[in-house]
Amino acid sequence: MIDMDEWASALRANAGGYARVALTNIATEFPSDLRHLMRGPGDLPRRPKERTPVFFGSFDWHSCVEMHWLLVRLLRVVPDAVPADEIRAALDAQFTEAALEVEARFMADPDHGPRQRPYGWGWALQLADDLGAWDDPDARRWSERFAPLAETIAGNFKRWFGKATYPIRYGMHQNSAFGLSRALGYARSNDRELLEGITAVATRWFAADADYPGGWEPSGSDFLSPALTEAELMAQLLPDGQFPDWLSTFLPEITVRRPAALFTPAIVSDSTDGQIAHLHGLNASRAWCWRRIAEELPAEDPRIPVALEAMRSHAAAALPHVAGEDYMVEHWLAAYAVLLMT
Repeated sequence: MIDMDEWASALRANAGGYARVALTNIATEFPSDLRHLMRGPGDLPRRPKERTPVFFGSFDWHSCVEMHWLLVRLLRVVPDAVPADEIRAALDAQFTEAALEVEARFMADPDHGPRQRPYGWGWALQLADDLGAWDDPDARRWSERFAPLAETIAGNFKRWFGKATYPIRYGMHQNSAFGLSRALGYARSNDRELLEGITAVATRWFAADADYPGGWEPSGSDFLSPALTEAELMAQLLPDGQFPDWLSTFLPEITVRRPAALFTPAIVSDSTDGQIAHLHGLNASRAWCWRRIAEELPAEDPRIPVALEAMRSHAAAALPHVAGEDYMVEHWLAAYAVLLMT
C-alpha cells in the first residue's frame, strides 16, 4: 500500500518552501485576472483588494482561496516545519469579520458568485472544513468568522443542483466532480441538505458511467483529469463495497494500464504560458487521484500497485515545478502538492 512515511518526509522537507510561496501569493495583488460583468458604461471593476478584501491575491479568487487553504493545512499538519507565527499573523490579518462579510456578499451576487462554480466554491468549503475540524483557538475564531461565506456558498451549491441537468466533464475549473469532492467534507460536517444534494446529483450524473474514454485525455489546458476526478468522487460517495465494481465498469483495463493516456504524465512545453502551464497541475492532481483510488480499493486488489505506480510517475513529473517556476505555475500549484502529500 501507500508508504505514509515517504509522503510525511516529503511534506516536511517541502512545507517551509510551500508556505513561503503561499504567504507571498496571498499578498500579491497584481497581476490580477479580474473578471467583471459590466452593466453600464461607468461600471468598471475596482482594484482587487477593494472588491474582495480577503481573496485578492494569487492572480485570481480561487487560487487565493487555495493558498489560504494550503497555509491552514500546513499549520494543522506540520506546524513545526513552517513559519507558524508568521502564518498565524497573516491569517489573522486576512480573516477579519468585516472582510469575510464582504466576501460573502460578493459570492451572493449573481454577477460574481457563479463565476466560481464549482471550483472556487468547492475550495472555499474545503477551507471552511479544515478550519472547522481543527481544535485550535485561532482556528475556532477564524471558522466562526468564515461561517457566513461558507453558508452563502453552500446555498449557491444547493440552488445550482436544482437546475444542473448535466455535469461538466472537462479538465478545468468548471469540472463538476472535483468541485463536489472539495465540498464534501464541509457538507458531512455542517450541512446535511448539502450532503444529500451532492450525493443525489453525483449519483444521477455518474453512477451509470461505463467504459469512460480516458484515452481522449488530456486536452491542452487541463489541470484535472475528468476520468480520475470522477472516480475519486465516487470512491467517497458509493455505499460500502460498491466502489471496486463501479471502477471495474468505469475504467475496466486499469490492470493492463489502459487507457495509456491516464498512466502517462503530460508534457509541459512552456511554463510561462498560463494555459499550457495547467498541465503541471494535471500531473499533480492525477497523482492525488491515483493515490485516493488506491486507498479506497480493498487490500490485495491487483489495481493498487498499478495505481501507486501511476501516482509516483505523475508526482515525479509535477513536484519539481511547484516553486521557482513562472508565476503562471507558482500562484497555485503548491495547493495540489499539499493535497497529494496530506
